[in-house]
Amino acid sequence: MKDIPMQTGVLRVLRATAASWWRNKELRRTGQLKLARQLERETVLRDLGYLRQAETLPNAHLICGDGGTFIHLGWTTVSTFAPIERFPLAALAVARGTPFIDIRSVTDVTAFANLPCVARDGSVDPDPSGPGRSVSLTTYIDMVEALGARIANDPRPRQST
Repeated sequence: MKDIPMQTGVLRVLRATAASWWRNKELRRTGQLKLARQLERETVLRDLGYLRQAETLPNAHLICGDGGTFIHLGWTTVSTFAPIERFPLAALAVARGTPFIDIRSVTDVTAFANLPCVARDGSVDPDPSGPGRSVSLTTYIDMVEALGARIANDPRPRQST
C-alpha cells in the first residue's frame, strides 16, 4: 500500500476538510474566494506532506487517547483534541498503513506516563533509562500493548507458533 500514489479519494477528503475550516468558510462568505482557495490549497499540500511522511518515516505513528489524537512524525507532531473519528488526516494515515496506537482503553495512566518516548529518527537509545530516554517504535508498542492499548497496522514482525 505504501507504493500507491495519492488517490483521488484522499485529495477529495483533504479538500473537503480544508474547505470546512471556519476561516475559509468565512472568507468565501465575504467574497474573498481567491484567498480562501489559496489557503485551502496550502492546507491540502501541507496535509499531503504529512501523509507522505507518515508513510516513509521509520517511527511515524498515531496515538489516540482521551486527550486527543496525535500524529508523530519524527520531529513534527500534528495533533487535535478530537478523537481519530473526527480527525480526517489521521484517519487517512491509518487507512494508508501508518501504525495506530489506541490508548483509550489504558487504565494505568501513571505507568503510561512513565513509558519512554519513541525515538524520533529511528535510532535506539543504548540506555533507555532516565530522562530523555527513547526506544524503537516496536518496543514502545510492546510496552503500551501490555498496558491494554489496541494496535492497528502493527509494524512488528509476525511470530508464528
